[in-house]
Amino acid sequence: QVQLVESGGGLVQAGGSLRLSCAASEGTFSWYNMAWFRQAPGKEREFVAAISSGVSTYYVDSVKGRFTISRDYAKNMVHLQLNSLKPEDTAVYYCAAGGGIDFDTPTSYKYWGQGTQVTVSS
Repeated sequence: QVQLVESGGGLVQAGGSLRLSCAASEGTFSWYNMAWFRQAPGKEREFVAAISSGVSTYYVDSVKGRFTISRDYAKNMVHLQLNSLKPEDTAVYYCAAGGGIDFDTPTSYKYWGQGTQVTVSS
């Protein structure tokens, strides 16, 4: 059982930056693809970014060039750097781990964190 704990959310003005972190409880972390999803009020959970066990990265078009996903194998952590934030980025951000091949699909991820709130004011 892998436990994921997110941190780093908060309130920021448009154009600002945040760095989200996700700490995984197990050393087998390195075997999993890792991803960030987000869910805004009244909307479905949306794929944001993913990084494979081989450190290939994937992003939804709306965040390309603004967000960067990375992983630290030594610390069992995944980070999401959020730059040039926009009000439409406001959501709860979830970290996920899994072995599925479709990086942008929630069903590819077996383990989920509780989420961290990101609020971007205009």
